Amino acid sequence: MKKNIIMTSALMILFTANATAQEKWDLEKCITHAIENNLSIKQQEASKEQSAVELSTAKWSRLPDLNGSTSHSFNFGRSIQADNTYKSLNTQNTAFNLNTSVPLFTGLKITNSIALAKLNLQAATEDLNKAKEDISIQVASAYLQVLFNEELAQVAHLQVELSKEMLAQKEAYFKTGKASEAEWLEAKSRVAQDQLSAVQADNNYQLALLDLSQLLELPSPDNFAIVSPKADMDEYMGSITSPADIYNQAIMFKPSIKAAQYRLEGAAKSIKIAQSAYYPQLSFGAGLSTNYYKVAGMKNPVFGSQLKDNFSQYFGFQLTIPIFNRFSTRNQVRNARIQQSTLNWQLEDSKKALYKEIQQAYYNALGAESRYESSLTADEAAEASFNLMKEKYAEGKANATEYNESRTSWMKAISEKLQAKYDYIFRTKILDFYKGVPLTLK
Repeated sequence: MKKNIIMTSALMILFTANATAQEKWDLEKCITHAIENNLSIKQQEASKEQSAVELSTAKWSRLPDLNGSTSHSFNFGRSIQADNTYKSLNTQNTAFNLNTSVPLFTGLKITNSIALAKLNLQAATEDLNKAKEDISIQVASAYLQVLFNEELAQVAHLQVELSKEMLAQKEAYFKTGKASEAEWLEAKSRVAQDQLSAVQADNNYQLALLDLSQLLELPSPDNFAIVSPKADMDEYMGSITSPADIYNQAIMFKPSIKAAQYRLEGAAKSIKIAQSAYYPQLSFGAGLSTNYYKVAGMKNPVFGSQLKDNFSQYFGFQLTIPIFNRFSTRNQVRNARIQQSTLNWQLEDSKKALYKEIQQAYYNALGAESRYESSLTADEAAEASFNLMKEKYAEGKANATEYNESRTSWMKAISEKLQAKYDYIFRTKILDFYKGVPLTLK
């Protein structure tokens, strides 16, 4: 047992030797990099920025507008004169106008539009946070998959060393006549098979590393390695919080719930916006205008003089009272109320989905804990059985088939223990994540 531990430590050093010059990333750094570079998150950030622009538009709608215009027209044919006679004349007219208007009362449409835009921005922010949560969980899963394949590769290389050790013994026994040539060749074949398995395990590790690097939007997995957790499994073991307690915490801050709540609040503002069309609309308007008029074949005042003489100003108020608009406003209000009901059901559905997710995560964590505890016992028993079989095989008291079966059982137990280990870590981290604990590994 002590010898195996020493060999395992040596192999771990050899296995990580190629990564000494690489920059190692921990889980927190991987998540941060993914959040900063993931394309889906960038799309959500663009949606948030669009909502911010819409809020700015709603706020500036209170200000007066200002518009300038100019026109030039040509008129031909008969036209009425000042003495009420008609005469054929060719005329030209140039006009200049400057107008402004200010909304004074819009049935609180602007106020509610600003409030709706704020809620939409808050909902877009929570959508962005939800996207960050999703990518964080994906990165954590891929990160643990890399660690799992890394340990499997280490075990595969340990098997190669054990097989080489057994080959050396069989070769020595063959030379002294204590073992047959068939036993020596079988041990030699087993080394080749274990080397192939080690190559496959290394390839699986590289593929897992590639998946993680692609999730991080890295151009290549070259010079990329991750940090293995130093904490003992005992530090990850502990009591698992009940689903109801986790749900009571999660519902207060989970982005999916908050986004649905903001949209439901926005639906109430949408109803008020639709109802604003029932009220009179009052606005203030003012303007400046002047023009130049030219009659063909006649002496016309100069351009500057006409602009000065024809200069006029105006201001006034306009009150629009809705009387009948073909039930358009009524139907818009009804649609807004239907949308409010829909969003209310969506919020309830989001809450149920969250509780279901937490329940599944809870029972998955319990199952992973049981599997891990069972796998520890199975691994210890399989290792002890293999060590006994190894001694018997070395002494010629067991055949190659029995030895291979014992070794295969031990390798299966190790693989199942590693799977249970990282599955338990992932499941418990997901539960902590629902409670607002950041995804990190010790």
